[in-house]
Amino acid sequence: MEERTNIREVQFPNAVLLPEVVRMLDEGHSVTLRLRGFSMRPFLENNRDKALLKKAGEVKVGDAVLAEIEKGKYVLHRIVKIEGEDITLLGDGNLRTEHCKTGDIRASVEGFYRKGKEKLDRTDGKKWRAYSFIWMKLRPLRRYLLAFYRRIWIPLFGVI
Repeated sequence: MEERTNIREVQFPNAVLLPEVVRMLDEGHSVTLRLRGFSMRPFLENNRDKALLKKAGEVKVGDAVLAEIEKGKYVLHRIVKIEGEDITLLGDGNLRTEHCKTGDIRASVEGFYRKGKEKLDRTDGKKWRAYSFIWMKLRPLRRYLLAFYRRIWIPLFGVI
């Protein structure tokens, strides 16, 4: 006999949800989290894409991580600089950096489920590494690229 599992999606405020996600990661589970916010635009979108998180191990520049930047405030951003215990983070859609300590990294992103697809875009795959390399090199131009995306691309074509 076939067993059916009903999956129900429930939304909670980040202040409630993310500490529970961290607890589950600390217990050794992986967690798939629907993304909320616009800080990882233009490639990851609010309430469309999902991140597969795992307990953070050793991190390096370019890694996407879930970090607690102040008590109860979490961000899912890319590491752009590591100096000892000091970590500098930047969302792909942001112009300003944020900071935390190595111990504040709560999870590493194993990959993303984008545009409703069931196939994981792994962060250690060629596609993600190429995108990351190019986007990080374009940092001085991001202001203009993001303005174009928000003001022209989205009104004409919608979200990618």
